Amino acid sequence: MSLLVLQLPTRTRLHSQTRASAQAPGTRGELGFVLSPDGQSVQSEGQCAAALLPRATAVVAVLAPADVAFHRLTCPKAPAARLRAALAGMLEEQVLDEVDQLHLSLAPDARPGEDTWVAATDRAWLTAELAALEAVGVVVDRVVPGLWPDLQAHGHFHTPLDDDKPRTLLTWADAQGVCTWPLLGSLSRSLLPEPLADNTLWTADPAAATPAERWLGQPVQVLGLGARLLASAQSGWNLRQFELAARHRGLALLRDAGKQFLTPGWRPVRLGLVGLALAHLVGLNAWAWMQRTELQNRRTAVANLLRTTHPQVRAVLDAPLQMARENELLRASAGRPGDTDLEPLLQAAASVWPEGRPPTVLRYENSRLSLGAQGLGAAELAQMRATLEPAGWQIDSADNQITLGRTPLPGAAR
Repeated sequence: MSLLVLQLPTRTRLHSQTRASAQAPGTRGELGFVLSPDGQSVQSEGQCAAALLPRATAVVAVLAPADVAFHRLTCPKAPAARLRAALAGMLEEQVLDEVDQLHLSLAPDARPGEDTWVAATDRAWLTAELAALEAVGVVVDRVVPGLWPDLQAHGHFHTPLDDDKPRTLLTWADAQGVCTWPLLGSLSRSLLPEPLADNTLWTADPAAATPAERWLGQPVQVLGLGARLLASAQSGWNLRQFELAARHRGLALLRDAGKQFLTPGWRPVRLGLVGLALAHLVGLNAWAWMQRTELQNRRTAVANLLRTTHPQVRAVLDAPLQMARENELLRASAGRPGDTDLEPLLQAAASVWPEGRPPTVLRYENSRLSLGAQGLGAAELAQMRATLEPAGWQIDSADNQITLGRTPLPGAAR
């Protein structure tokens, strides 16, 4: 799975809003990025406009360390719909800005009732940055901080690219939180905790490596753009929570797939699909025509059989019904009983009726024979049905009476 990690520009502060170089969120010219085929190695890196960023399966945006503040509190036991409001109420006394203007995010290991970290950043600025990226087709799946509170003490030296006067900043992250300050005078060194842990990790951007080593008095690990962004992307944090939770990744992928399908490279596939659809359409119409022809031929054959067998029939309206009526007339004129006449019904009933118990009632109407069956048990009735039903007879039992008739054919009117 390919991964694109991009660096969001540092948020413009109040003291720099009057500078000519200050720009509104989402309007900056170029973004630093790294493209990785597996999230570990670097395939390509550099800077370009948002619209020219390479495409990848997943996109992660990294915030500058100074753009995220971390606060320690007890995770409230509140339902998901009210969790953000509960966090805002707890942070109201800890932040300088209005809580409603901040975007809040919980640490990945947050559990209700336990101490955890909450990340806070400017909501309007982050929303504008994400909207500007989505406007050019870059949908950000995760937003992560550049550095975050960790048991491993980490000091990173960097130089903001949008300052009028380049200066070196130090961002310090440990189990107590994250803070950033400039390397100016002896006061900046006193802000470091004493004593420093032996396993403290010192890193620096290439432009800040020399002043960092001079100030620190020891070598530092130089991290290029790609290595630094990939390291940040390994974080378990995701600031896209609450009102900024990603919801449209599937639609974005579908939209991108649609655009890709309309490119010239996919023209043979489009032509093939159109040809396949036309072939199916022609085939279905041909099959329907053959079925209609076959049905019409069968109807004609039945009508011809009726005219041949019963030449006295002049107009053929319903060949099967007219054939049945004419056959019944021939049977009646020949004096032969039909299947639903009284004699066949009596013969069928006599073949299964228990000896020594004549029926108390006998009635024949509407081609059905009703017999009084007082004293017949369920076993005897089941035996009657088992014998007669396979031969096409139907037996109904109700109120000590058995009714015998022919089983109607499917779809036939009774």
